[in-house]
Amino acid sequence: MTEPTPITIPLINTNEPGALLAALFVSSGQRVSRGDKICTLETTKSTVELSAETDGYIVGLRYTSGETVQAGEILAYLADSADWSPPARPAKAEGQKTSHPADLRISQPALILAQQNYVDLSRFSSEVFVTERLVQEVIDQSARPELELPAGQFDPNAIIVYGGGGHGKALIDLIRMLSTYPIAGIVDDGIAAGASIMGAPVLGGSHILEKLIAAGVHQAANAVGGIGNITNRIIVYDKLATAGFSCPTLVHPTAFVEPSATLSEGVQVMPHAYVGSDAQVGFGAIINTGAIVSHDCNVGEYANLSPGAILAGEVTIGDATLVGMGVTVNLRVKIGSRARIGNGATVKEDVSDGGIVRAGTSWPE
Repeated sequence: MTEPTPITIPLINTNEPGALLAALFVSSGQRVSRGDKICTLETTKSTVELSAETDGYIVGLRYTSGETVQAGEILAYLADSADWSPPARPAKAEGQKTSHPADLRISQPALILAQQNYVDLSRFSSEVFVTERLVQEVIDQSARPELELPAGQFDPNAIIVYGGGGHGKALIDLIRMLSTYPIAGIVDDGIAAGASIMGAPVLGGSHILEKLIAAGVHQAANAVGGIGNITNRIIVYDKLATAGFSCPTLVHPTAFVEPSATLSEGVQVMPHAYVGSDAQVGFGAIINTGAIVSHDCNVGEYANLSPGAILAGEVTIGDATLVGMGVTVNLRVKIGSRARIGNGATVKEDVSDGGIVRAGTSWPE
């Protein structure tokens, strides 16, 4: 009997570890041939189909259609026999620390290395897949002195960027174009201190936030977009607030915001976006590149409007809702909190709290 083949969820987008299991074409015990479709995965930016790598039986199917899965997780196994039993999922190690236990994704070798060296797993962001290399960087970093933070020598308007991924790079360019907030550096739980991103130094992980406050840095930009899980973005805001940071509103010079619109603290308006008359945008929301928020719209706290999203007049977007690229929302439609609207969807009627509209579809279907 050949070794069963795991069907592993791929990392589709670097900054989006979670994906919607939009369609599942197999069931437990089903016989499939190489090349047969297994499932369709959707993120806010991509749609991917997984196919069987070999002939076999679907064994140990762990998820159903409509659930959110994380990169690196095993969906099922392809085995020679439908009677084969997959290994049990490893139990969480006693005493293991995580910042968000349900979301932390770590390889088994990385977990063993962390336990052997007493590495606190809470320092890792749930937006990254923790590998042996990342754990080893933390171990190496702890063996050398931390970067010195000169107390009182930072500009009074200095700002940190929390997150060194794609959105972090976009914010670095935005902040530099404003010429208002000198960038003190980047805080990222998954990148070793001393590294450099676009010329900005990585200062360390979230454990240095209080040291930065003491050194005179009091402003922060949250670069964790939360596309895979909006909770990650909210957690960062909580960490920043607890440490004592404020988050200024950031508007790219090429964006246009009508004088009557209201932008709350922490809002980020990216290049060529538009915010219309009497629109209101809540704390920590992102109006991404080329997005249009028409007159009298109300965008909730932490909401993320992806590039090219279009809201007609008087649209309501609930707190912590994700709106994908190229989405169109019709006049006076209300979308609830923590909803997820896939790329290219057209929303013609209200969507309830936690609702999901699949990419490329029209709602109601």
